[in-house]
Amino acid sequence: MYLCCAITDQGTRPHNEDALLIHKTVLTEGLTEIRLQAPFLAGVADGVSGEAAGELASYTCMEMLRETNFSSRTDMDEVLNSIHQTLCQRGAEDGDSENMQTTLCAVGIDEEERIHTINVGDSRLYRYRNGLLQQLSRDQSLVQMLYEEGSITKLERETHKQKNIIFPVLGNLRSMPIFDIQAHDETVAFGDVLLLCSDGLSDYVSTPEMEEILAMPKPFVRRLQLLTDLALENGSTDNITVLGITKLQDEKRR
Repeated sequence: MYLCCAITDQGTRPHNEDALLIHKTVLTEGLTEIRLQAPFLAGVADGVSGEAAGELASYTCMEMLRETNFSSRTDMDEVLNSIHQTLCQRGAEDGDSENMQTTLCAVGIDEEERIHTINVGDSRLYRYRNGLLQQLSRDQSLVQMLYEEGSITKLERETHKQKNIIFPVLGNLRSMPIFDIQAHDETVAFGDVLLLCSDGLSDYVSTPEMEEILAMPKPFVRRLQLLTDLALENGSTDNITVLGITKLQDEKRR
């Protein structure tokens, strides 16, 4: 059994271009808390700022992902390609939604409880384990490329003036995005937290700050609310979405 909690907040923006999914629940504002058995999918989508109808792109992505009956046999490349083509078609046909795009960062827990990760763009997936936070996803961005080739330092990567330039994402009419889909031969250990978030959180809350809040002896959803509040206190000017997954102790073993 898994406890999944999530919050999505428009923050200081006039509307929310983020959306999230937990199994069959899509949320574009507020919070939710759901208990689930495997298999299931959960994800965060961030409509690309500066493009038309980013909020429609992220919502459409989550709605289509919700229809996926996820298992270890699911062809996620086919699923993402279908989402991409749908966004491209709608963006090309509707002038009000021209070139609508969205990132996607998702995690699937299959029927054997193994972890599958899906990433397009710069929304992030972390794993919190034994007091330490590790980023599992890889940002598909210009500054990440510069960092990996050694042109900038890790600190410069976090503060670079071009950090918001990302590679093609779902719905891009000019270039095909790269789908980073991986099946991992490991499960969520008891005490782990899988944390997915949009850059409205990760750009404004540091790794040590996240670790400090996740270590607090508070209800799971309360810790996610504290992360959201801290992002706003630290000056976040973006929508903020955070989704956490943790494994509950088996009642039979207590």
